[in-house]
Amino acid sequence: MSDQHVIAAGGYEASVAGIGATLRRLRYRGRDLVVPFGAGEERPDMRGALLAPWPNRTADGTYAFAGRTHRLPIDEPARRTANHGLVANLPFALLDRGADRVVLAATLEPSDGYPWRLAVTVAVAVDAGGLTHEVEARNLSDTSAPLGLGVHPYLLAGLPAERAVDDWALRLPAREAMLVTPDRLLPQRIVPVARHDGGSLDFREPRAIGPARLNHAFTALRRDADGWARARLTAPGGEGVELAVDGAYRWLHAYTADEPSVGPPRAGVAIEPMTCPPDALNSARDLLVVPPGGRVAAAFRIRGLDGA
Repeated sequence: MSDQHVIAAGGYEASVAGIGATLRRLRYRGRDLVVPFGAGEERPDMRGALLAPWPNRTADGTYAFAGRTHRLPIDEPARRTANHGLVANLPFALLDRGADRVVLAATLEPSDGYPWRLAVTVAVAVDAGGLTHEVEARNLSDTSAPLGLGVHPYLLAGLPAERAVDDWALRLPAREAMLVTPDRLLPQRIVPVARHDGGSLDFREPRAIGPARLNHAFTALRRDADGWARARLTAPGGEGVELAVDGAYRWLHAYTADEPSVGPPRAGVAIEPMTCPPDALNSARDLLVVPPGGRVAAAFRIRGLDGA
């Protein structure tokens, strides 16, 4: 898919596609840490896609902001939602690159459903500590813009085989989870993970995923002393992958890929950093409001975990 920018350092190698600044591949010592796809292949299941100016779903593609109603294109007809924003298919231009770092940028032009102009920059770097992904959005319009950011990596603790997820252990340091409607996957309510359904959504201590079907946004993240929250996915032998998010990412959406359109089911776990939850354009929960000329930024990291 479009230009491919390959960077490497410290035992890590990453490939970032120009379309949507998509993280197409990430390897650690020859082992895939995200579910990859081919350079000439259409991106399946939003793998590695950048999500802006909103992540996840907007109900009926309709929302109100600053006294005006806006109608977005419906790209998920079966659920009547506008899903995962407007930048995933934008061509990103190369701003800078080195052996271990690439910087890409694109401009989202105003549209009927989102009448703001945004400059979006993505910087991806690797070193011995893993991959660092930084996104910045700047409002080029003369009015304040509503905004949410997210990224959609499918993580791997081992080989991407059918039902491999069942044997992996997940650690997700979140005290709360959002329940959604079964038909449209739209928000219902937020519940404490410890008290909901016998703790079925409680992964604050690592435990096997087993047959659990996850497609939930988690919040109230427990953060380490450096302000970052860390999720882990590990195989029985101890090898795995860790995803860490900075304070701008207040949500992690976990999805066990039970209904992928391409590839074997439950071959990886999407753990998606998000600044806001599903349907935030309507709820305004954790929605960013960026003034004219204002900027917002968010960062996450991925690193490989060695086995015992």
